[in-house]
Amino acid sequence: MHEPGDASVIAPDLMRDERTSALADAWRSLLRNKLALFGAVILAAVVAMAVFSPWIAPYDPSLQIPWEGRRQPLTLFDSGRFVLLGTDQLGRDLLSRIVYASRVTLVVSFTAVAVSGLIGLIIGVIAGYLGSWVDAVCMRLVDIFLAFPFELLALSIVAVTGPSLSVVVVVIALRVWVVYARVVRGATLAAKEKDFVQAAVALGASELRVVLVHVLPNVVTPAIVIATLYVGRVILIESALSFLGVGVPGSTPTWGGILGDGRAYIDTAWWIAFFPGLAIMITVLGVNLVGDWVRDYLDPRIQA
Repeated sequence: MHEPGDASVIAPDLMRDERTSALADAWRSLLRNKLALFGAVILAAVVAMAVFSPWIAPYDPSLQIPWEGRRQPLTLFDSGRFVLLGTDQLGRDLLSRIVYASRVTLVVSFTAVAVSGLIGLIIGVIAGYLGSWVDAVCMRLVDIFLAFPFELLALSIVAVTGPSLSVVVVVIALRVWVVYARVVRGATLAAKEKDFVQAAVALGASELRVVLVHVLPNVVTPAIVIATLYVGRVILIESALSFLGVGVPGSTPTWGGILGDGRAYIDTAWWIAFFPGLAIMITVLGVNLVGDWVRDYLDPRIQA
């Protein structure tokens, strides 16, 4: 039985209150920022479209009706089939393909950002905390990846393994992790000089405990900021790879792939390239607006 005033009872309650207060404060901040709120609505709509695509898409995205190809938006066929955004060169419903393509875009972008963030976080903390030759080796590795042409790297990997969803995630992660590593390394160098870290070392805490308990919580915030800002960039990278034909296999609808198919018909069927391009633009805009708000909210220097 806990006695009145027992710290084991009070501490969890205080932690829950702090988490609730932090979430409420973030929500109020988001509501005050109209642009960020607009971006959050866009992002929520894209996520909902991806999750509920089987119920939102009016037709099978892979259904080909060649004699109904390249029909304009708002076309009603004699069969009763109505295409809101028109059809592509093979007669597939463009709206259905764009809706299903949002799944690939979100899976690739969030997975690539998470994987690259984890790699960059680990290498950045190791380099910043250990210093010496470990730091030098890690930073030279970062320089090598930054100097290597990304397009050549992507083409080389795809040529060996073939296009697939996992390959696209790996290719993008290999390009983006260096950004995390550099920023986290700098944050780690600053954090390990703080008084509380020095006190933990003086009290005999192990290096692993110092890193996990004292250093890591203080370098996660810049990594989160980078992640929110780079989701939009990763969406553009994935779309560019699919546009070039070195991304996700052509049998899977992607915004970049649909846009690439439509470039040959830009004069006669502009809608094939226009609507997936519009989807990319709106989604990246929403992600960037939310990312700007996250940066402003989490960066104490801006808050001050």
